[in-house]
Order: sequence, then structure tokens, then C-alpha cells
Amino acid sequence: MHFGIFIYDGVEPIDLGTYGVLSMARRVAPQVEIATVAAHAGPVRFASGLEVLARHGIADAPDFDALIVTGGPGWEAQCVHTPTLDYLRCCVGAGHLVAAVCTGSMILAASGVLDGRIATTKREVIAGREVPPLQRLQHEYPRVDAHPALLADSGLVVTGGGVTLCIDVTLYLLERLLGTEVASETARIMEYGAARAANRMRLPTLLGKQRL
Repeated sequence: MHFGIFIYDGVEPIDLGTYGVLSMARRVAPQVEIATVAAHAGPVRFASGLEVLARHGIADAPDFDALIVTGGPGWEAQCVHTPTLDYLRCCVGAGHLVAAVCTGSMILAASGVLDGRIATTKREVIAGREVPPLQRLQHEYPRVDAHPALLADSGLVVTGGGVTLCIDVTLYLLERLLGTEVASETARIMEYGAARAANRMRLPTLLGKQRL
């Protein structure tokens, strides 16, 4: 089971929690494989200066069972980066599962793959300094059915809420692709079971028509 993590300049380091969850999942399900992918292979500079190596560029990236698009301050540049948008459209068009965490959903919206689908993204921001991305998603992409949620699953596309909910989205993908036991055991050994249950209680999981 091959997971790809799509990164770019300006990703928020906390969104690498996606990679961390999958790394822990390998203890439960050794068949899990993980690779980073970016516009070009090589170093990618995250927010606050962290450098992460992308194993693949989009031109030579393998077909992933699931691709997770990360979020962070660099999302706006990605929304006008044609190679990124083309790559995401091709992944969905080829029938591959694509997920977004935090403001990664905004990149999916810019690519058009969220048109006609239910979706969510980050809500909480510093008051007076930022517009909530969910509000921007609702106003700038009227063809997207955007709502506050833990995550939204419309079949080939899954989007998640903000920041630490990247953990919950990744666990959801593990559950969907490898079963409840793998996801639950991964959450347990991460000591995240109680937090996962609390998040499920306070925020809805939305299923789109394509998923039903």
C-alpha cells in the first residue's frame, strides 16, 4: 500500500504529521510504503526554514494508492502553479485516491477536482490578520460544497480540517484502505485514541454523494 505525501515550499511542518502517522502504521501494517513528492525531486523549504527532501518529482512520481496534499502558507502559490494543478487533476482522473489536509484543500479546489464535491478545510486563524480558509473556500469556489467538518469523503477525494486534524485524516485513510483494526491499533500505539474519539464527537465526518 503506497502512500505519497505531496509537499512544496511553505508547507507547515506540523502537516508532516501525515508522514508520522504512516510511519507508526508500518509497525502494524508493514506493507505500508511512504514517499514524498514535489514539483521537483530534492530539497523543499518548509515554513520556518525546515528543509525536507522530496523523493520524487511529479514528472517521475509513481502511482500511489493514496496521495496526501499538505497545507501551509505556501498553498496560495500552489494554487497558481500549473504543473501542480495538472498533476492533481491527472491523479484523480486516473482513479487514484487523493486527500488534502488543512489548506491543501485550497490547492485541490484550484485544480477543479473539488467541483461538485463536498469538502472542508482549516477554520481557525489569528483574528484580524487572516481570513479563515474555509470562508475563502466557500466564497472563491462556489462550485465546491464546503462545510466545517473533521473530514469530508466524496469517494476519490477526501479533505480534512485544519492543522492537527491531519492526524485524523491519515488515520481515516488507513481505516478506509487497510481496515478498522489497522487504524485503531495505529492510533493506540500513538496514544491518540482518546483525542481521535473526542474529535469525532465534536466535528462531523461528511460523506458526499460519490461516496454513498
